[in-house]
This record gives sequence, C-alpha cells and structure tokens, in this order.
Amino acid sequence: MPAQTEYVLGTLCTINLFEKGKPELYRTLFARLREIEDRMSVNKDGTELDRVNAAAGKTSVVVDPDVIEVLSAALRYAELSDGVFDPTVGPLVKLWGIGTDNARVPEAAEIKAVLPLINYKDVVLDSQAKTIYLKRPGMALDLGAIAKGYAADEMVRILKKNGVERAIIDLGGNVLAYGEKQGGKPWRIGVQDPIGERGAYIGILEIKNKTMVTSGVYERFLIQDGIRYHHILSTSNGYPVQNGLISVTIITDRSIDADGLSTSVFALGYEKGRALLERLGNVEGIFIFDDGTVRATDGVRSSFNITSERYHWAD
Repeated sequence: MPAQTEYVLGTLCTINLFEKGKPELYRTLFARLREIEDRMSVNKDGTELDRVNAAAGKTSVVVDPDVIEVLSAALRYAELSDGVFDPTVGPLVKLWGIGTDNARVPEAAEIKAVLPLINYKDVVLDSQAKTIYLKRPGMALDLGAIAKGYAADEMVRILKKNGVERAIIDLGGNVLAYGEKQGGKPWRIGVQDPIGERGAYIGILEIKNKTMVTSGVYERFLIQDGIRYHHILSTSNGYPVQNGLISVTIITDRSIDADGLSTSVFALGYEKGRALLERLGNVEGIFIFDDGTVRATDGVRSSFNITSERYHWAD
C-alpha cells in the first residue's frame, strides 16, 4: 500500500511504510496522531491543554501522561535556552494568531500586557500526581513547538512494536528517517528553501535512522503593510525573532529533542545556538542566513550537499 497522507496536528502528515504498508497499521498510526492532537492542541476546544489554561491561577489539573512527558521536555528546553523557548508563550501566540484566520500585528501595548505572563518558572508540574498548575491567571501553555516531535517518536515506538524495519515519517517538516533504505543506503532528504516555493530545496541531506526538524521563517507567517512577520516569537520583546537566521535544521536521534532544539536554536541565534548544540553532543545543526550563506556543525557538513544556486557555504 502506498504512503498515506492525512491532515492532523495542524498540518499535512505523510507516513510511508514501504513493504510493510498495511491499511490497519496506517490506521493505528494516524489514530495515535489524532489522540495526541486531541490532548495537546491549543486550536481545539476541550483538549487537556485547554483545561489547564482555563484553570490558570485557580487550580491544578490532572492530565494524561502524554501531556506530562511533552511538557517536561518543553520545560527542559526552556531551561537550556534561558527561556527563549518557553511553553508559556500561549498568550503571545494567541495575540498574533499567525497561521489562523485571526492573524494580525498587535498593538505595542497589547504585547506589553501579555509579556509578564510568559515565564516557564511559573509552571508547577507534578509527575507523580500527573497534574499541571499555572500560577497566574491569564497564563497559557502552547506546546506547538514540540508536540510534533513527540508524535514522530510515538510513530517509531508503534513501528518497532509491529516489526517494521524502515519508514519515512513526515509530520509537516518534522522528518524521521527510520532505519535505512534497502541495500543499506542512507535516505536522501531535501532541506526546504526558506524563501523558495514549498518543496523547493536548498540541498540534500543523507541520513540513516535519524530525525531532522527545521524551524524557519517560511512555516507560518503574516504579511501586513508589505512587511512579513514569521511565527517564531521572541519571549523578551514579543515580536518575531530577528537575528539573521531564516532557517535552522536539527539532526539527532529523538524527534522531540530535534523539535525543541530547532526553535530554541533559531531563537538563540547562531553563536549561542551552536554553542548549545556543541554542549549537548550527538546533535547536529544546519543554519541558513538571510544573506544566502549556510553554516553547519562539523558532524553533518560532509553529508549535506547544497544544490541551490541561491546558497553557498559561509566558509
């Protein structure tokens, strides 16, 4: 059975199981994606995150272990990135509405009013009791920057359980190359050109049994008065991050880590972001800048081939 594509987690998700592509297994995988969406989406009423946010400043809320695990990872990346990645960015994301029908550039006073609500240290997570409490009224969690990574890892858990040896999982730009191609060859995955058409690549990355996640200015954006505003928002000033980067691709073993790091590193900027990757180890990064230059960590440079004439290595 050929690859299957469905709209879930707010994006088009494609799974290709190759020779193991049975209808019932595809159904199991997509049902699990919908379950994660129903627990963690902030764009749906009645999700567990919805309940946590509604109870902000009032009471703790019991949630599914899925939500505890994803929020724990999100808080870890908030700590590692000194808060430039912050799962309590919900009020700011809602204000901008980028990617929704309500997208707009907020007034400076509106931004100033919600910034004090963004502080991951005001999240009380009790792993034993499976509860989450947001200390102040008006706070809101948004796990959009990390939930897809968790979902991709869950796909791998199900594939292993079902004896699948190779698959490509693409959850709207979160790509997990599970196993290797027949004959032991690496997968060849295109890295999106951040200012090109959807599906136009800056180059090709060769990987085996790794995940790659890209955060960039092209994913969701708003154009107002001829100015383009992307969706990666600064937790310090409330506006889209501006630091010369237009795309960051992270390559590592677990997709939840790649997801959390792609946003963290983009928001930190090249110098601090690269330093974080080197400190963590076993994780690689490709950085694309607005002047068309490309940089990469040492471990990935040889397996990434730039194919677009618009881009070139910086050194």
